[in-house]
Amino acid sequence: MGIFSKIKNAIFGKDDKKAPPASAPTPADPTPVDPQPISDVDVEARLDAMDGSDRLNWRTSIVDLMKLIGVDSSYENRKELAQELGNTDYSGSADDNIWLHKRTMQELAANGGKVPAEFRD
Repeated sequence: MGIFSKIKNAIFGKDDKKAPPASAPTPADPTPVDPQPISDVDVEARLDAMDGSDRLNWRTSIVDLMKLIGVDSSYENRKELAQELGNTDYSGSADDNIWLHKRTMQELAANGGKVPAEFRD
């Protein structure tokens, strides 16, 4: 599992959660109920609800975001995440970390997350 998948699963929930199968129709219930797709996950609300969100600057810091969700924020993991998201020249500089945070938020949005524009732009 890649670093981005760990981040996404920590915020959205595990990928292995499956909707329960629809029950067979009965005379009292003539049509089965199809499971509805999950609507956009409110990333900001989920992160704000996590323990420690008031002490970490997760809104702009990739290191604090990773710490908040329990993902190792080491240089090696950030470099791996950067490579997953398209930056093969990640050096760990402030500019790289700003890019990495925004790119992570963009990718969360692309994967069903509701992410405020100020986190993506």
